[in-house]
Amino acid sequence: MERTKLSADSLIEATRSRAKFSGHGNAKGAAGYLSDTDDSCSFLGATGQTEIVDPREGGFGKIRVGAAWRNIRTGQQGFFGKIFGKSTKGLDLDLGCLYELQDGSRGCIQAFGEMFGSFDNIPYILLSGDDRTGDDDDDDDGEDEFIMLNGHKWPEIKRILFYLYIYEGAAHWAEARPQIQIRVAGEKPVAVAPHTYKEELAVCAIAGLENIRNGIKITNYTEYYPGHAEMDRAFGFGLDWSDGAKRPG
Repeated sequence: MERTKLSADSLIEATRSRAKFSGHGNAKGAAGYLSDTDDSCSFLGATGQTEIVDPREGGFGKIRVGAAWRNIRTGQQGFFGKIFGKSTKGLDLDLGCLYELQDGSRGCIQAFGEMFGSFDNIPYILLSGDDRTGDDDDDDDGEDEFIMLNGHKWPEIKRILFYLYIYEGAAHWAEARPQIQIRVAGEKPVAVAPHTYKEELAVCAIAGLENIRNGIKITNYTEYYPGHAEMDRAFGFGLDWSDGAKRPG
């Protein structure tokens, strides 16, 4: 795949216009932080762990995939703060996903680039929340962003990779304790959390959803990358990241 710029350069360029739509939606505190000791949820806390949701007649309805993390206010400058000469007050993670449909079409859902998707139309994936600042209180844990999947259209979806990337703030993954929370009606919530942290890398591929005979296979990936393009190459989606716009390569 041809690339004229490094993915970090593309990420910086795409982020320059981020502020104009950073208030899109507000999913603050929808579900709270899920613990591996919580019997009301399934917890995937190690790479390779999986959970299976059996197929249903009529589909799954709405599937909610949320991101939660513990906000950190260290006063340190992060990657983008250094680039743009800004000081930062807290860690801002953003939720996104790469998807592939059964017909082979592929794409990206995330806030910058205004790639919000659609619930009722292809790709049947919609970024519904974007709370740029994380929690309002230092000790408050909550679900800060979420993506809605149209479960009635799940047979048309082949696979989805969910990731978090650091928009602003120093890369303190271990302190932030990020997790992806998957909620299917009638099932226990499934929390997927990294079991290891790479503080020098800004993108974390956390969870994957695969269509297995119209059931859902949820997998903990926990893999870190310096940028979106490197993550894409590792999972073989084949998008073009050279100019900050995400499209099939």
